[in-house]
Amino acid sequence: MLAGVVGPDPAALRNQANQLLGRLPGKMPGADQDTPFLIKLGKELYFEKRLSVNHSISCNTCHPVDHYKPGADNDPTSDGAHGQRGQRNSPTVFNAGFHAAQFWDGRAKDLVEQAKGPILNPVEMAMPSEAEVVKRLGAIKRYQKLFVSAFPGAPGQITYEKAARAIAAFERTLVTHDRFDDFLEGKDRALSRAELEGLNLFLTLGCTACHQGALLGGTTFQKVGLVHPYTSTNDLGRFVVTKDESDLFKFKVPSLRNVALTPPYFHDGKVATLQQAVRQMAYMQLDRPITDAQARSLVAFLKSLSDERFRAL
Repeated sequence: MLAGVVGPDPAALRNQANQLLGRLPGKMPGADQDTPFLIKLGKELYFEKRLSVNHSISCNTCHPVDHYKPGADNDPTSDGAHGQRGQRNSPTVFNAGFHAAQFWDGRAKDLVEQAKGPILNPVEMAMPSEAEVVKRLGAIKRYQKLFVSAFPGAPGQITYEKAARAIAAFERTLVTHDRFDDFLEGKDRALSRAELEGLNLFLTLGCTACHQGALLGGTTFQKVGLVHPYTSTNDLGRFVVTKDESDLFKFKVPSLRNVALTPPYFHDGKVATLQQAVRQMAYMQLDRPITDAQARSLVAFLKSLSDERFRAL
């Protein structure tokens, strides 16, 4: 922007952003029912490598939340217990409970259902059965006590369903708060001039057609390569789940919260930088080739969506 030219009006942008996107709630759906004991058990299980067949990985391995990590491992795809790579990029677990469904193809309806998947997936944690998971946990005295505290109505009974419910309870605590939230709440100085310009472009370019709501995504499924095809068509997307041809190459629109902290990008993790992802999405989805300056502007805004607790990458 040229010197002397007035930048975007923060109040007008705030009003527009609140109307189009809205504010992220402080709690995820279902969190009001989670007790401290249930959350404690879930956290233990989230970090528990004995939930993998050879004690080599945990939920936290692919979705690290400790040491100021953003809930994603920053690999294109992740190694499973046997060293085999998965097909899709591991998305961040932060704010996941706000999403309309779980996994890139939406095959799990909620966090509980999602938690059950990787433990038994032969490419991921590779446990042979639910019964083996229950047997392994039941042999550990600490878990015997934790399950009793977390589920006082059924003392002594460890089940796979309860383990998943506990992991989901812990994941429901992983809610972020960033400078964009501060801006929406009325703090003009929360965003820099460059970030305000990026927000203005984000709201006017057409990005909100897919990146909707307070998550800026996570609520719909869209074809990747809507106008211009994506470079890879090996993954059929949601079609694998629904067998509906209209779902070919459709994936859940990712939330843009913490997006600057979670490279690489797209369902296959093949786009290395946020600037590349922004330019590619504008062209593929909107038929809007954008300039380097516009890409930098959008990236500046997207960086404001990083929870300040996390280290910058």
